[in-house]
Amino acid sequence: MAYYPIAPGHQVNVRRGPSSDSELVKVLPQGSSVSIRCQTRGETVSGPCGTTDVWDCIAPGQYVSDAYVKTGSSGYVAVACSG
Repeated sequence: MAYYPIAPGHQVNVRRGPSSDSELVKVLPQGSSVSIRCQTRGETVSGPCGTTDVWDCIAPGQYVSDAYVKTGSSGYVAVACSG
C-alpha cells in the first residue's frame, strides 16, 4: 500500500465523512503520511495541494481532504469508495 505525505507545515483534520462539517475524529500532526484505502467525492476544499472535491479514506470512517495530501495527481490515485 502506498503512503502519501500531507502538505508540509500543516496539521490535517480527519473527519467522519467527506465534509468539513463532519465530526472531527483526530488531527494528523505535521510530517504525517497517510495510506489511502479509497477515494470519494465530497465538499470542495482549497488547500496547499490545490482545490478539489476528492476526499481520501485513510481508515474506516476517517476522511481527509485530498487538498492536503501530496498525491501528485488532481484525480484519483486509489479505487473509488463503495457505498
